[in-house]
Amino acid sequence: MSQLAELDLTDYIREVPDFPKPGILFRDITPLLACPDAFRLAVRKMAESVGDLKIDVIAAAEARGFLFASPLAIELGAALVPIRKAGKLPYQTISHTYDLEYGSDTLQIHADAIPAGATVLVVDDLLATGGTVDACCQLVEKAGGVVVGCAFLIELSGLAGAKRIDGQKVISLIRYE
Repeated sequence: MSQLAELDLTDYIREVPDFPKPGILFRDITPLLACPDAFRLAVRKMAESVGDLKIDVIAAAEARGFLFASPLAIELGAALVPIRKAGKLPYQTISHTYDLEYGSDTLQIHADAIPAGATVLVVDDLLATGGTVDACCQLVEKAGGVVVGCAFLIELSGLAGAKRIDGQKVISLIRYE
């Protein structure tokens, strides 16, 4: 672990200007995913940062959220619940439709995915404006779960996504303005 502790996770986040459109600085996590030590450290740091929470279930929105939620669920001994776009899950679902900047989107989970009263950590790779994570939290609660926190590899604090999920514990390993 000593070599891992010396890694700076920000060294593994690539900045891609003008993606997906001009004026956007995209924070690319693929270099971190390509380095097993950096990826392992990120998951361990996430696990340590939520160690004070009782977590029964980890819920994550597709697709990049799955990348961190899966190993984190194993590390914490928690169940993993995928939150998917409409029409992607094969069994009975619960849905939540939410507004986007231009239009709306719908997320779903299996109706039996979260036991009533289960404590849930919502995980994603990045917190930007907070729309998706807010929808995830609402969906988890609609399913009977209790959200105890939201964890992210990266938070773009200048976009104020944490305000959108005000009242939730927000854990972010890396913050950019």
